[in-house]
Amino acid sequence: MTIENPNREEIGMILKKAKRIAVVGLSDKPDRTSYQVTAVMKKAGYEIIPVNPTVDEVLGFKAVASLKDIKGHVDIVNVFRRSEQLLDVAKEFDEINADVFWAQLGLFNDEAYKFLKEKGYTVVMDRCIKVEYALTK
Repeated sequence: MTIENPNREEIGMILKKAKRIAVVGLSDKPDRTSYQVTAVMKKAGYEIIPVNPTVDEVLGFKAVASLKDIKGHVDIVNVFRRSEQLLDVAKEFDEINADVFWAQLGLFNDEAYKFLKEKGYTVVMDRCIKVEYALTK
């Protein structure tokens, strides 16, 4: 199966509209990619919701153990987990009715993509949200 991401213009519109980003697998270690990418998004003005059961807080935001623990609407779920874990994250994403499922650069899973697209969700895979954000500026 071929994964078709939204085009650059659509990604730009997604990022302009979004306010809250839940980051699955966000590390509290500053040398990790998830931390560095998310720090840029925080600086850009997005509210960050760290989703990681092993940390209490990241970048000044209180962490939650799972997507289901988030109160209120989520615009983007940005995922930093291995590709083989994306289907499980996609199923949890479906339960919270967020707007956009975003798997970071290097991450893609045909099953997760098909599951989400069949339900009508916007899906971005194998793209870095920080890079895409920079390209919309």
